[in-house]
Amino acid sequence: MRLKNTKTNSQRIIPSTDEYYHLEGPKPRMNELGFAIKIFVEFIKGFRTLHFIGPCITVFGSARFKEDHPFYIQSREIGNKIAALGLTTMTGGGPGVMEAANRGAFEAGGKSVGCNIKLPFEQSPNPYTNVSITFNYFFIRKVLMVKYSYAFIIMPGGFGTLDEFFETLTLAQTKVINDFPIVVMGSAYYKPYQDWMEQMIASGTIAPEDKNFMLFTDSADEAMEHITKYVNKHYTVQPRKRLWWLFEKV
Repeated sequence: MRLKNTKTNSQRIIPSTDEYYHLEGPKPRMNELGFAIKIFVEFIKGFRTLHFIGPCITVFGSARFKEDHPFYIQSREIGNKIAALGLTTMTGGGPGVMEAANRGAFEAGGKSVGCNIKLPFEQSPNPYTNVSITFNYFFIRKVLMVKYSYAFIIMPGGFGTLDEFFETLTLAQTKVINDFPIVVMGSAYYKPYQDWMEQMIASGTIAPEDKNFMLFTDSADEAMEHITKYVNKHYTVQPRKRLWWLFEKV
C-alpha cells in the first residue's frame, strides 16, 4: 500500500525506504516470525534480569529536568525514602527524574534499577543503578516495569510519562492490577488533568470513583505514607530460590 501525497512538489515530503516499508501492512511470514522471536527473547532477558530484584516502586517522570530543578531534587528525595522502606527503586533508567530517583536510592544504599530504552536522542543509562537493562521496544519495557512494582509514583513529565501514567491508570481502572497505589506528584503541574477528569466525569466517560485510584500531592512524606499503608495491607514478599540449572547466580 502506498499513501497518496496530494502536496505540490515544493511541499512534498518523501518518506524514506524504511518508512515506506512500515506503511506496507503485513510483512512476509518469516519476517513476522522473526519479530515474534525477538519479542520473546527480550521478554526472557527481562525476566531473568529482574526476577530477584525484590518488590519495586516505579518512578515515572521527565528525562529533561537538570540537577538543580525542584522536581529533580524531589525525585532524589523520593528515591532515598523508597530505600529507607527497604524497597527497590525502579525507573526508566535515563536522565532527569529517572536519574534523580535512582540516585537517591543508590546514595542511601538501597537497590536501584533502570529499565532503559534505545532512542535516537535523550535517553542514555544513568550511572546510579545496581541493575540496568536496555530494551528495544516500549511495550516490553512498560510490561516489566508494571510486573515488578508494588506502587507507582508519577512525577511531572511529557508524552512518555503520560503514556506510562495513563496505561498504569487504565490497568487499575479495569482491575488488571488491584490496590496498587498511584501517587501523582506536582499538584500545580497536573491541575489541568484534574480539571479534565471532572469534565470526563460530567460527560460520563469515567466514573466519579475512578479518581480514587490516584493520590495527588506535593509531599514526598505523604506519598510514602500512602504507599506504605497499601503495601503493608495487601502484599507479602515471597522469597525466590535461585535455580542452578537455569544458570542463576547466587
